[in-house]
Amino acid sequence: VFNAETAELLSHHQVEIKQEFPREGWVEQDPKEILNSVYECVEKTCEKMNELNINIANIRAIGVTNQRETTVVWDKTTGEPLYNAIVWLDLRTQSTVECLLKRIPGKNKTFSKFKTGLPLSTYFSAVKLRWLLDNVEEIKKAVEDGRALFGTIDSWLIWVCICGKNGGIHCTDVTNASRTMLFNIHSLEWDPDLCKFFDIPMEILPTVRSSSEIYGVMKICPSRDSGALTGVPISGCLGDQHAALVGQMCFQDGQAKNTYGTGCFLLCNTGQKSVFSEHGLITTIAYKMGRDKPAFYALEGSVAIAGAVVRWLRDNLGIAKSSEEVGEYGA
Repeated sequence: VFNAETAELLSHHQVEIKQEFPREGWVEQDPKEILNSVYECVEKTCEKMNELNINIANIRAIGVTNQRETTVVWDKTTGEPLYNAIVWLDLRTQSTVECLLKRIPGKNKTFSKFKTGLPLSTYFSAVKLRWLLDNVEEIKKAVEDGRALFGTIDSWLIWVCICGKNGGIHCTDVTNASRTMLFNIHSLEWDPDLCKFFDIPMEILPTVRSSSEIYGVMKICPSRDSGALTGVPISGCLGDQHAALVGQMCFQDGQAKNTYGTGCFLLCNTGQKSVFSEHGLITTIAYKMGRDKPAFYALEGSVAIAGAVVRWLRDNLGIAKSSEEVGEYGA
């Protein structure tokens, strides 16, 4: 929680999410665990604010940010996820990418570059969703029955936190949509030709909104006696790297930020024009600060594995008992 006038950090709480590795190269997370971690962080942060004698009634808005590309499909009638979330760095879709490439003249991985800003890769949500439709019978049946909804984690959280199966708002913002390979970054709409290419039904896709508008208000948390922020509007949504760009106030053409986390990411603001790289950078939407505001674009350089290797050394190889210990070995 930040002070809106000074940007001072007033209170915070964090919870580590468990990663699951069912097979080599597969990375999953439990969507319900992600949701519960959000509820826990909200409640704990508000408890800390009360202890500091800061009135939580002064909280005027909630923002959502998320690891991009992570893909989840859920049943809108029961509110239950139909499979674990496939995490952005998961590699199971390599064979899916190879099959799709065979349908492209010259096997050109950049066939959609000027529509989406992205190359055909295991990284983006469309191929993860294609894999789920091809391999998870429950999802295939839910799509046929008109019960399935697809989203990145922001969509899942907003849908549940607003009303869930009792009328949840199924939406995403332009920054997350621009990471799916299904979104035209110029028209700011889902692209029918790309949806046809990936054979993805458009009715399961979320409505695309700006990064800054009221999507709905927070409802009472069903797993707790009360919700500290019930009734507060959810009014901001940005993919994590775009949120970092905004957080560092890189609002001018040419300003850039670099972040070091699970992966490493450089984003450079290119203003209201989309710039295309010949050197491996991708083009993405940086932000759109309101329904009637223009979209701003960015060039992005991505290193998929950075902090993730620390967790792997700790959890998979057992080289260290804590992340801090890994740092000592590195030194």
